Amino acid sequence: MRVLIIEDDITLGKTLTQLLNENNYQCDLAENLGDAKYYLDIRNYDLVLIGWGTGDHNTSLIADIKKDAHKTSVIILSEDIDKESEIEALRSGADDFIRKPLDEDILLIRIEAKLRFGISNIIEIEELIINPEEEKIIYQGNEIELKGKPFEVLTHLAMHKDQIVSKEQLLDAIWEEPELVTPNVIEVAINQIRQKMDKPLDITTIETVRRRGYRFCFPKKIS
Repeated sequence: MRVLIIEDDITLGKTLTQLLNENNYQCDLAENLGDAKYYLDIRNYDLVLIGWGTGDHNTSLIADIKKDAHKTSVIILSEDIDKESEIEALRSGADDFIRKPLDEDILLIRIEAKLRFGISNIIEIEELIINPEEEKIIYQGNEIELKGKPFEVLTHLAMHKDQIVSKEQLLDAIWEEPELVTPNVIEVAINQIRQKMDKPLDITTIETVRRRGYRFCFPKKIS
């Protein structure tokens, strides 16, 4: 599960990152609104933790997250004790509101609950079903054998259907240390998708946009 932490208290942000990493979450830490928007543009998150005091645009940020990625859960971490702040956050689309100082055990339980009962991440397009949680693809009732990085590349592109995604964006979104791998790993993953899925099924799921990247284009029959 991937989590974005938006917190301008650097010490708290690092503490939260360490806590979640120790509990098998993949975390990115944004210390300001600009960094937060950067991460949200290049990656898909299961959960976003927002320090309510981070910047002056909390409500619009929540609305943007829910508009672009409605399946992402949002939890507010706030020092405010007034009821009005909680009401404002929840009305803006937040899924939960937790007051500081944080109890780490309670925070982990609340995160687990939101991810467990949150909206399904399953992608359904006509007869194609992609289930990221179970790493499973089903087409016309039959399961397709595609695992690992090719599956993650396909899923990321499907989540950004009809958008052009560059190699650099795919590397940043999927590989833990993108600076340590070469861009040709994307080409290898795309080729595996086409060999194991597109050609046997006589469909096209991904098209190459010259010099710009790749785009998920299913349904599109091969002529």
